[in-house]
Amino acid sequence: MRIESMQDLFLEQIRDLYDAEERLIKALPKMAEAATSSELRTAIEDHLEQTRGQLRRLEQCFAEIGEEPKGETCEAMKGLISEGEDLVDDIKQSYLRDAGMIAACNRVEHYEMAGYGTARTMAQTLGLTRSVDLLQKTLDEEKQADAKLTMIAEQSVNPQAMKGGVRTAR
Repeated sequence: MRIESMQDLFLEQIRDLYDAEERLIKALPKMAEAATSSELRTAIEDHLEQTRGQLRRLEQCFAEIGEEPKGETCEAMKGLISEGEDLVDDIKQSYLRDAGMIAACNRVEHYEMAGYGTARTMAQTLGLTRSVDLLQKTLDEEKQADAKLTMIAEQSVNPQAMKGGVRTAR
């Protein structure tokens, strides 16, 4: 896509986010299934439902500018998901793996916060008030998801993972 205007740039941003959310909708069920902690599993399952809603909100952003909803390959999300899958494969099912999954999920949330914040600011510049509201709602959800994952790590998963022992320097 040739970008020649702020609206083109906004369209490119929401296409990237759309693809990212579609990828997450496929990846999150696998992450939930791999979780040892029921609290983490529930948090991932809840975020999957939120992610479906976020995709619908993006569709409304496309509608506000008269474009069909479609994604443009989000290489960053592909990489983040791949790293998360590698962690799941490299660590046997345990609280240690959950700690690794939370780290991977936090990276995803931070990427999404950057993307949604940027798109919201562009929508603001373009006077797309509906999109501003929709993107802000999603940005708020991503921040809440990040905070919830951190809380689960601090209060439950990381202390449980530490029970597996600490490797000493040789």
